[in-house]
Amino acid sequence: MTSYAPFTAAHLPEGHVVRWTTWDGEHVETTTIRWENEGYTVNGAVGRERVEYVLRLSAGWQVRQFILFRDLEEPDLWLATDGAGRWGEMNGAHRTELDGCYDIDLACTPFTNTLPIRRLPLLQGDAAEIPVAFVDSETLDVRQVMQRYTRLDDRSWRYENLDTGFGVLLEVDEHGLVHDYPGEFRRVS
Repeated sequence: MTSYAPFTAAHLPEGHVVRWTTWDGEHVETTTIRWENEGYTVNGAVGRERVEYVLRLSAGWQVRQFILFRDLEEPDLWLATDGAGRWGEMNGAHRTELDGCYDIDLACTPFTNTLPIRRLPLLQGDAAEIPVAFVDSETLDVRQVMQRYTRLDDRSWRYENLDTGFGVLLEVDEHGLVHDYPGEFRRVS
């Protein structure tokens, strides 16, 4: 099993910067991964949807917090997890419908597919079916969906949304970050 290299650049002040465009090349997302407080902080600015997101991750790439900004200075959505699959809003409301989820899927970015790819210890040919907290950035609806990740080789994964039947082959770089998401996003740096 390949272990993805640590992000040496994430330990630098400017962090590790990744950019994708929409498949048609009209919109850009810039995502920065920084090492802070014994974990990673990921900041993404998505051009097409005009949203920004912040993910706070453990050193093992487990989601701790998810914050989504649309058009206000204050977050539109702020979720946190205890690391054991229990979710809540920052106001203290427990989101029982998300219990069991370890990952976030924000459809407007390929970055969130990196989370299970980095976190799951799968050998080549193995697959895992996982519940994921799916976030609609337009409506702020958050619901649990079932997804399957299959490791095909060191740099290839099959992603499937089991609720919709959608599937796609994802290539990843040496860090386990999604490269291209066919039909949706292209990596530009």
